[in-house]
Amino acid sequence: MSEDTIFTEIDDELRSERMKALWRRFGPWVIGTAFLIVLLVAANEGWRWYQNDIAAKSSDQFYAAIELVQEGDFEAANIALNATIATGSGQYPTLARFAQASLLASEGKTAEAVAAYDALANTQKNTRMREMALLLGATALVDSGDVAGVESRIFGLLTPLNPLRNVAREALGLAKYAAGDFDGARAEFATIIADPAVSLDLLRRVQVYEAQLVSLGAKIPDASEDVTN
Repeated sequence: MSEDTIFTEIDDELRSERMKALWRRFGPWVIGTAFLIVLLVAANEGWRWYQNDIAAKSSDQFYAAIELVQEGDFEAANIALNATIATGSGQYPTLARFAQASLLASEGKTAEAVAAYDALANTQKNTRMREMALLLGATALVDSGDVAGVESRIFGLLTPLNPLRNVAREALGLAKYAAGDFDGARAEFATIIADPAVSLDLLRRVQVYEAQLVSLGAKIPDASEDVTN
């Protein structure tokens, strides 16, 4: 995709809607990341465990609960997830806890969701699972503009080699926007844009965020300013 095409899309976005509309468009992606990541982890880990003949029954139990979620039957899904937590083997009880936390977030029960993610983060020995719980807990706080809450959870993910660093910065930038700190939000988005390893999808989203923030009066960083810290 050419640079001209990207900026044409940004200009169209600026003409049609303000930042709140962008949040309505992209906000669900941030909050919905919880459930998506759970599904991806479940697919990857579930296949590995199945291949090793580990926890086959728990696999069936867990995926049956996920199907109930997809069908919108959250009450039945919670019952099934509780059963997986109580009787499941392998890592399926942990995945079920992630799924339950994501359901709480999707239902607007932010405090309960964050508490569930924090509990997961505090009990995980696997570094990536712990980091995922911290990130998802942070994303649940984005809409309320709780910058301190988001930052305290994603601080350790902002290292140069952490694969979650840019998604974590996106959550922090959106939290700063929600709190009214447009300059701070733009600084976070500029750091993402400066990362040569940023994915194209995230780059395009953040360029739209950044352009809209400039239109709202956010400061344009000096060319000599370091945005990679």
